[in-house]
Amino acid sequence: MTKTQTKAQSPSRSESPAQVQAPRRVPGGKSYRVRLGSWWWALPALVLMLVVIYATTIAGGFFAFTNWSGLGPFDFVGVANFVKIFQTPELIGSLWNTLFLAFGFLVLTNVFGLLFALALNRSLKSRYVLRTLIFMPVVVSPIAVSYIWKFIFDYNGPLNQAMTAVGLPKQNWLADPALAIWCVLIVLVWQNIGFVMVIYLAGLATVPIEMEEAAALDGAGPFKRFRYVVLPQIQPSVAIATTLTLIQGLRVFDQVVALTGGGPAGATQTLALEVYQTAFTYQQFGFGAALALVLSLLILIFSVAQQYLTRDRSLKEA
Repeated sequence: MTKTQTKAQSPSRSESPAQVQAPRRVPGGKSYRVRLGSWWWALPALVLMLVVIYATTIAGGFFAFTNWSGLGPFDFVGVANFVKIFQTPELIGSLWNTLFLAFGFLVLTNVFGLLFALALNRSLKSRYVLRTLIFMPVVVSPIAVSYIWKFIFDYNGPLNQAMTAVGLPKQNWLADPALAIWCVLIVLVWQNIGFVMVIYLAGLATVPIEMEEAAALDGAGPFKRFRYVVLPQIQPSVAIATTLTLIQGLRVFDQVVALTGGGPAGATQTLALEVYQTAFTYQQFGFGAALALVLSLLILIFSVAQQYLTRDRSLKEA
């Protein structure tokens, strides 16, 4: 074999060994297998979500236009169930009670949650212990919390005993129509302040302390620093907290059942409780499904409106 042939068979010096020995790869083959595997892993959760959430929601929307009792045959009644809802004074009262609890819960929980977050953000030495104490009611069952407060609101309970000790008359807290709904609101706010506080603490952690110090050096007081420095920075936390509290307030159920059962005289009756009683107590499943659909639409409308009002200013300008 000549030197010329040997030189032609051997790799050129300009080519690296890695370039000569590197195997050929199929473009996109491995990434496709990874995506397919991810879909297979998520498939059980997707099927469960479709069956439990979306299929049942569609079925409930379908039965809202029928007179089904939960068993046996049914007939289509069109929008008769919805007309009946807005022609029944008791249901209109339940709607107003729901809106009162929802917006009262929205305002009070966010105000007190933000105040606690500002107070326990940086400077206080015992802030970690106080954060834990304020957050503790969140992890307790709403039914258990409601029964504890029912004992407190009892006519011979600790609250009335404390009032008589200072010379004030006793009150029928849960038996007075004018006071009962406020008692429900107090329990709702008390249990969820810690949850909202944690959301705002997460937002306050993203505010650079240098910005607040610079504003203070420029002569801005505490309120102006909060208004023009802190509040714009925690806008995402405000949106999250207000959305969650609005939805929770519109679908309040456990506290009403445990404290008053919707009484006295329907003073604390809510749409969520009306849905349960109509469908499962009075066996009017079609009418109850119509009430549930109205409640779902209310939650959707108010949530979208609230998201629009609390969205980031940069998105509004975009």
